[in-house]
Amino acid sequence: MQSFRTEIENPVVEKDIIELARKIELFKHGKLDEEKFRSLRLARGVYGQRQQGVQMIRIKLPYGKVLSKQLRRIADVSDEYSRGRLHITTRQDIQIHYVDLDRTPELWAELEQDDVTLREACGNTVRNVTASETAGIDVNEPFDVSPYADALYKFFLRNPICQDMGRKFKVSFSASEEDTGLSYMHDLGFIAKVENNVRGFKVMLGGGLGSQPRHADVFYQFLPSDKIIPVMEGVLRIFDRYGERKSRAKARMKFLIKDIGSEEFKRLVAEEQKAIEFTSVPIDAEHYPVSKPVNVTAPKVDIKDQKAFQTWKNTNVIKQKQDGYVAIGIKVLLGDFYTDKARLLANLVEDYAVGEIRLSLRQNILIPFVKEDLLPFFYQELSKLGFAEAGYNKAVDITACPGTDTCNLGIASSTGIAEELERVIKTEYPQYLNNKDLVIKISGCMNACGQHNMANIGFQGMSIRTPDKLVAPALQVLLGGANKGNGQGVFADKVVKVPSRRAPIALRRLLDDFQLNANNLSFEDYYQDKGQMYFYDMLTDLSDVSNLTQDDFIDWGNTEVYEKAIGIGECAGVVIDLISTLFLESEEKLELAKEALENNVYSHAIYHSYNAFVNSAKAILLTENKSTNSQAGIIKQFDEDFVATKRIPIDVSFSELVFQIKENAPSKAFAEQYFKSANAFLNTVKTYRENDTKALGL
Repeated sequence: MQSFRTEIENPVVEKDIIELARKIELFKHGKLDEEKFRSLRLARGVYGQRQQGVQMIRIKLPYGKVLSKQLRRIADVSDEYSRGRLHITTRQDIQIHYVDLDRTPELWAELEQDDVTLREACGNTVRNVTASETAGIDVNEPFDVSPYADALYKFFLRNPICQDMGRKFKVSFSASEEDTGLSYMHDLGFIAKVENNVRGFKVMLGGGLGSQPRHADVFYQFLPSDKIIPVMEGVLRIFDRYGERKSRAKARMKFLIKDIGSEEFKRLVAEEQKAIEFTSVPIDAEHYPVSKPVNVTAPKVDIKDQKAFQTWKNTNVIKQKQDGYVAIGIKVLLGDFYTDKARLLANLVEDYAVGEIRLSLRQNILIPFVKEDLLPFFYQELSKLGFAEAGYNKAVDITACPGTDTCNLGIASSTGIAEELERVIKTEYPQYLNNKDLVIKISGCMNACGQHNMANIGFQGMSIRTPDKLVAPALQVLLGGANKGNGQGVFADKVVKVPSRRAPIALRRLLDDFQLNANNLSFEDYYQDKGQMYFYDMLTDLSDVSNLTQDDFIDWGNTEVYEKAIGIGECAGVVIDLISTLFLESEEKLELAKEALENNVYSHAIYHSYNAFVNSAKAILLTENKSTNSQAGIIKQFDEDFVATKRIPIDVSFSELVFQIKENAPSKAFAEQYFKSANAFLNTVKTYRENDTKALGL
């Protein structure tokens, strides 16, 4: 591994980076279990690519806000460690690809010099906290949600309660009842509200996309802002304890709520509040750092094509609540842009706007705080960068995940077909340039990173098999999804599966019929009015695979014959003693607990000790090939197999010992006692394991 020296002033961050470097070395030398290493690197934003031997790096950018200096830093890092391309995700992150694993610690260290992190951008953690890109400037917002999204992000970053959950956890903030943060499809969604002059949020719980989308429940009609962090902590603790861990496909929180019911889940969260350190966490929105717009005189500009300029103003310029200012939307094809343009954009907004950009959930860029008299100048400068294409957030602005370009899970191309469908709309249906009511989204597989199943028209990457067993790329067509606002949404219906090459034909039929028969209805109302079978009958002939041509076996954006290949992750290369690894992890958790105690962070000390209890019990259960699907299941199984049978004697039941965590508020006395108990338990089970091994002559 190339040596590097961090220049990070924050010792916590520096420790993180050095730890990643150390774990990479352990993994390479066969001293760290593959699953444990994968969990660690994912929680540090390091994700395996479809292409072997290189990594995708996900850069976490809370609520999509990026300062000019941060954008320049990201561009520098991409040039040095990647290929100079930046990809905006549907969670307001930036991804770079083809990075050498050995260089990820130094890459991270460079990003942190401008307060940019990789921490918990991937993995079974709280993912990037997203928000409406118009937060703080939205004419309809009751208040700016940015300070609240920021406070929540910072509170849970590195928080032990959410470092190794059963699955990822997604949170959003919406600036207004338009719900542009899409609360209904998140594990927790917050919609800004004011009641009796008190700031707060409507809270949505348990939404999600994927192969089985679930509409979130209303958790609170109104929750005061000082309660959002305690409530989320309770939700995370319950999800961590009872969430599925054996079957990845059922491990999202939406499945836990489905299993135990939303009322029981709410009861458990309410009960958990007595064990949470702070039941009120006021958020100081007044002192949240806000970028200040520059005061410059508008340069004289001569716009040659006034018609194109007016079209751009109509589709890409958004009025702000601040008088005299507007925001400019940049339509970024497939969310991809390059470092040379990123630097020029960073300089432009620093010199003539507010020195920041916002990344959007539709993979675009928003420039806030542009003085209205600067619009001609910005149009001129953005045109030079190729950033003045009309159609921001309109029908022609299609969202797509990377698909088979780089993703391990991609089944069919999403980027290639997205480019083709945009071309079809621009050239054949130019009237849709101004249509913001038609939303088209594409995902390369069922996991819905492109959010296809919430779109008016969605496409999901699949494959089809011909009667003579040849395989061709395909797309599932989904119709009727919509965001209704205020936490209400509709998921799209699966209508028909067609060979990928026929998707443009399907789109043409849909748009033609929409024009002829919608009678001024929105697309979602038109779909509901006509019904699913109407569209099935319209498109079903396209699903015939008996008449495929040679072109049908070549996916969009490719030149070679399609081959279905879902990638795999890295291989450790050696067999690891997982039981010893779990014991080692328990020891590490207890070291962290000790450190937290010394720093008087009692809530963290308690949760690290709790994790040590669970890991230690899991290790012993594995000695008898017993596996369970949740932390609560581990605790119950250990009681049944080892405590009730007196094979491992402890003074009380294991559940009583461990579940003190939900009965006691964090205090120095309880944290110290709980830590000692976890330490003693680890020593007890390790002794049992040693004696058992000796008895078996191993």
